[in-house]
This record gives sequence, structure tokens and C-alpha cells, in this order.
Amino acid sequence: MERFKLNKEAGDGTFGSVWQATNTLSGEVVAIKRMKKKYYSWEECINLREVKSLRKMNHPNIVKLKEVIRENDILYFVFEYMECNLYQLIKGRDRPFSEAEVRNWCFQVFQGLAYMHHRGYFHRDLKPENLLVSKEKIKIADFGLAREGNSEPPYTEYVSTRWYRAPEILLQSYQYNFKVDMWAIGAIMAEVFSLCPLFPGISEADEIYKICSVIGTPTQESWPEGLRLAKAINYQFTKSAGVRLSALIPSASSESINLITSLCSWDPCKRPTAAEALQHSFFQSCFYISPSLRYRAAPMGTRPNMARGPLLQKNQRSYSGLVPNSRPAVNAVSLTLSKGAQWRLNKVAELKDANNYANSTTNSGRPEKYQPLGRNGPTTLNKGRPAAGGGTADVADKLATMSIGGTCLDPPLQMKAGGWQKGPVGRYLG
Repeated sequence: MERFKLNKEAGDGTFGSVWQATNTLSGEVVAIKRMKKKYYSWEECINLREVKSLRKMNHPNIVKLKEVIRENDILYFVFEYMECNLYQLIKGRDRPFSEAEVRNWCFQVFQGLAYMHHRGYFHRDLKPENLLVSKEKIKIADFGLAREGNSEPPYTEYVSTRWYRAPEILLQSYQYNFKVDMWAIGAIMAEVFSLCPLFPGISEADEIYKICSVIGTPTQESWPEGLRLAKAINYQFTKSAGVRLSALIPSASSESINLITSLCSWDPCKRPTAAEALQHSFFQSCFYISPSLRYRAAPMGTRPNMARGPLLQKNQRSYSGLVPNSRPAVNAVSLTLSKGAQWRLNKVAELKDANNYANSTTNSGRPEKYQPLGRNGPTTLNKGRPAAGGGTADVADKLATMSIGGTCLDPPLQMKAGGWQKGPVGRYLG
């Protein structure tokens, strides 16, 4: 720890305190989290959920864990530094954020969640305090309660701050899943628009009452499992028809109200996934490539070299180590494509030109054994895999559909994971 100079305390919580610090060797400003609990073995440290989960994730919208240091039985996490958290921004506002600002933040958070869920983790403690902001960039932080999706239930009953806790957890279900994150981000999204919490309960029972007051009482048709959970703990839902969210959040557009409504559905099965939320009309002006498509498209580009470095470095006085990533970053492919949207649109045009050629040669009597490029030819994205159907036109149409979450119709801006920037191409994720 002698490499770091502590500048000021940035926050204090139940499990640790966070300090802004400067690396005296490099001059880099970082955030250091000092855990309050004593750790007497290195194995105990590296098995912490926060360490295990962040070691496996590398995404521009997930806070980067740079080092783990154990010194004199005290554990320190060294993170990249962010200026503030979303709660601090909300608290300091006297007028609503613009919809463009909310869209930018939510678009980034959903990308981080889509990546996290794709890697098999769910956060379980999403709240404005755990969304860190620097300028127009926002990142998900504090993975102390994160769980792997394939871990065996039962899960902990008490997770997340009450105001953002999903109803299945409030009703003491032990078999919830990543959809609890989607409920939380719906409540956060509403709060960013209105600058007030959507469900500010003062106890678990009052929290359920507040939810009923806003979205209405669940029924046998809307959430039968919820009624079963309530019956199991002898809880009686308050009868309420709910209110229109547009009346509570007058500054929000109809598209954003629709997205918040779907995210804050009683039934977890009816909440969209993060990847589905990114395809919502609220994000029509944003460009998104799903994680699964990026991995699939990898052979068409060159992945950057990812230095693996030592897993853990030890010395006589302390244990510290660079925390490696088990895989290259999800957006590595988007970097190789990073002429971005224009590259993909050009590829679609090439495939359609190839289809026109194939059609013309087929009509002129080419033998049946000829296979157009879209099936098994070298330019298809699915080289080496059976085609799902159709020829090049199908591939081109699917490529266009899968790659572009929305068409940019207004003046062109570039989206480079951290915010909107002027540029000659459409909006894209860099």
C-alpha cells in the first residue's frame, strides 16, 4: 500500500470504506476500498464473490478491479476511479434530467447487465449508489452480493436495498434469478426521471403496499406464483387498482413509460431480459450488438492481444495482484469493426449483391449443385455450421436484424460506450 497516497474518503458503508487515492509511481487516480473485516488467509480473499465475479468480467460499463492487496490482515480493492454515483447526481438536482441523458445512462447500464447475465452472474444489489458516473459514462459497481446464475438455490432472502428489491424476494422466495436485476433497474429508471424513488417503503410489508399502490394488486392471472408465495407467509395483498405511471413521471415519454412498466412487472417471467430491453423502441436511436453476435462474428476480425499477466503476485510484506480477465472483452469485436455501423451496413450490401448474382446465374441454367455464397461460402457469418434456412438474402436480412437495434434517423452522433460524440457515422457502440 506504500505505492498509494490516500487523498480523501469518498464513502463509508457496512462492509468497508472507499478512498480516492493516487498511485505515486504512475500518477493514476484510483479508488481504494478498505474492507472492515479481517482476512487471515489469501485463499479467503480470492474466494470472495466480489473478487471471483469481477475477475471474470471486463466490460466498459462494469467498474474495473485493478488490484487486490492484503496487508497486515487488511484487504484492499483497487478500482478505477469514477467521479460520483448516480444517487449523488439525483440528490443534487432541482429539475429533471433530459430524456437524452436518461437514455444514454440506461443504454449503458443495460449493456453492462446484458454482458453480466451472459457471463452467468446477476448483481442482486442494483441501486443508484452502485451506479458510478464520470461525465457521460456510467458503470455498474459493488459486486459483493453477486451470484452465479448456475449456483444452487436457496438464495439469501435479504438482498438489495428495500426500495429496489423485487417482489419475489420481498415474499421470501428462495428461487429467484437475474430478473431481480431487471426489476431494480426499472425502479431506478423511474427515479432518474422523477428524482423521487418509485417504491419508498419503510418496511418489507410497506414496500409491498407501495408497489400495489403504483402497479395494482396482482391477480391469479397476472402472477399466480406470487399469490402462492403470499399465502405461504400469511400475507394479504392490499386491494388497489394502481395508478398510471405517466401521471407519476410526467417528464417521461410513452416509450420510456412502456419500458418501465414491463421492467416492473409482478411476474418475473414477464420482465424483459437486458438484451431484450436494448431492443426496445426507447433505444431506437442507439446502436447495439448483442454479446452472442459479437462472439459469433469474431472470426471475421482480429482480436486484440490480451496480456494475461500473473494471477497473483506475492511478496514478503503484502499480497497483491493484477486481476486478469479470463476472456477478452466482449466489445473486442466491436473494436475490430469499429468503423462500426458503416462496416456492417456495407457487409449487408455486399451480401445482397451476391444474392442478386446468385439469382441471375440460377435463372440462366447453372447446375443445381452450385451453392450460393449465403449457404456455405466463405463470406457467411456461419461458416462451418448448417444454415438455418434460405440463401444469401436470408443471411443478409438476419445480419441486418441482429446487428442493428435501431435506425438512426436524426442528426448523426457516435455512441462510444461513454456518451454521445459528434461524428460522420451513425450512432454505434465503439
